[in-house]
Amino acid sequence: MAEYLSPGVYVEEFDSGSKPMEGVSTSTAGFIGLAQKGMTVGLPQLVTNFGDFKRKYGGYLSANEFGDYRFLAYAVEHFFANGGSRCFVMRVAPGDAACAAGFLPQEEGAALKFTAKNQGEWGNQLQVLISPASKAKTQVLEIVTEGENKKYRVKKAVGFHAGDVVAYRVAEGEDVVYNRVVKVQDNMLEFVSPFDDDIVDTNLLPEKVLTTCEFTLEAHFDDIVEIYENLSFNINEANYVMKKTEKSDLFFVEYIPGESEDILPPFEVIARDKTLSAVTLSLAGGSNGSVGELSAADFIGEDNGAGKRTGIQAFVDNDMVSIMAVPGVTDPNVQLSLVAHCELLASRFAVLDAPQDAKKIDDIIAHRDLFDSTYAALYHPWLLVFDPLDKRNIAIPPSGSVMGIYARSDNERGVHKAPANEAVRACVGLDCNFNKGEQDILNPKGVDLIRAFPGMGIRVWGARTVSSDGSWKYVNVRRLFIFIEESIKANTNWVVFEPNDETLWVRVKRTIEVFLTGLWRNGSLAGTSTDEAFYVNVGRSTMSQDDIDNGRLICVIGVAPVKPAEFVIFRITQKTGDAQ
Repeated sequence: MAEYLSPGVYVEEFDSGSKPMEGVSTSTAGFIGLAQKGMTVGLPQLVTNFGDFKRKYGGYLSANEFGDYRFLAYAVEHFFANGGSRCFVMRVAPGDAACAAGFLPQEEGAALKFTAKNQGEWGNQLQVLISPASKAKTQVLEIVTEGENKKYRVKKAVGFHAGDVVAYRVAEGEDVVYNRVVKVQDNMLEFVSPFDDDIVDTNLLPEKVLTTCEFTLEAHFDDIVEIYENLSFNINEANYVMKKTEKSDLFFVEYIPGESEDILPPFEVIARDKTLSAVTLSLAGGSNGSVGELSAADFIGEDNGAGKRTGIQAFVDNDMVSIMAVPGVTDPNVQLSLVAHCELLASRFAVLDAPQDAKKIDDIIAHRDLFDSTYAALYHPWLLVFDPLDKRNIAIPPSGSVMGIYARSDNERGVHKAPANEAVRACVGLDCNFNKGEQDILNPKGVDLIRAFPGMGIRVWGARTVSSDGSWKYVNVRRLFIFIEESIKANTNWVVFEPNDETLWVRVKRTIEVFLTGLWRNGSLAGTSTDEAFYVNVGRSTMSQDDIDNGRLICVIGVAPVKPAEFVIFRITQKTGDAQ
């Protein structure tokens, strides 16, 4: 209640009706697999097009080096080609993969150590260029002597900080004198050691100036360039080299101070030769590791806590992904872990690839029988696409393309529409063609085939989950429920800690009913009326007094999902002349 302490007219706002609800995204994909570069620990990175993927994770991988684990780049490319718009990617790398590294200078003493941001041979192409720079200069207007200390009043002290190395040339042709700032107050500077008295220059265009000593760092990889200007070794300032480069996508840098007490500009420390105008370092020692070192554990990942997870486990920290795949990896341990991850979170759906060499019905069924989940679907066969790396057609797993089709169908029709009878884009053929008789066996088992039809192209021709429960046999039914559950969960946080009484129950009921009515009108729910399409119950019929006393608000919701017309049957009879 507001306080009314003085006479007057008070106008107040209050909420009495339903809260608007917005549906969550259903088309954000998650990928796990090998890549040329990219972090292997931490959070999956957002990718919004294939060019973005190549900048963050590199390009296609060689079949000779990476074998059957090379398909992540192809899957992401075909996800976007088939209608996907955003995905998150988590890289996996062999345990013996190494980061490229290098030192400047090469000799012992103070140095900068550069390490590629992550493992891989890509780091051997990383070059670092360092050149001298200065962020500020000024002239000394007056020397103020206080006992044994000398202070220097300058024209402008902006850009000078305690700890900065400064340079002053005594006269033309003579060596430069270096000093270090001890204190800055207003336009007064103090230094480690005093300068000569002739440093004063009050001319409008001074000949004698003090300049700060910094350096510029450029990192080059392919067409990616990162530039960091006016870096220093002054640890207390924002331009400290380790502080200013910490968000680099290419490298880590570590400053290793030497034992010398000489005051030198940072570039001279790095170059060890003051006559040079720039120095260049090429990193070395990066390795992709050996594919033989990979195991299911690398893809499953480890849960080392927030921000330190790997593989599939890294997606625990991500609440935006709704469909997931490990493209081309058909190891049952990996696929079962992915399905378990989706079941545990109950907010995402797994798209599984069947083994490429499973060409016989018995082999396909044997692999399919490993799973029983409403949160996964299995697709086969693999797709023939053009490989820009080898300049020929190759077979790739269908999961990336299928997830793109999920996204396309969701955006064009809605998540309630089965993502089937949809053309597979950028696909020139199938690794193995199945006929109707073979699909008659595989479809009831929950294997979703991709088939080629004359005049219709290549199409996804199945929409079943790998569940033994007939209530959840269709992909669109499970994904519709995920959408409804996550939308309600995301849009009802305002209910928490509200008074648990009739007023709140009415508002909750009305909020959810408005949302479900919108879905029914869009064709997501079955029924000729809202009464047939759904019901929402909340109140004394759903909660006991004990529930209320213990802070529980229980709302019971029932919805009637639409089922796909999987079997279209036309019954035709002969019409005779005397038929009535």
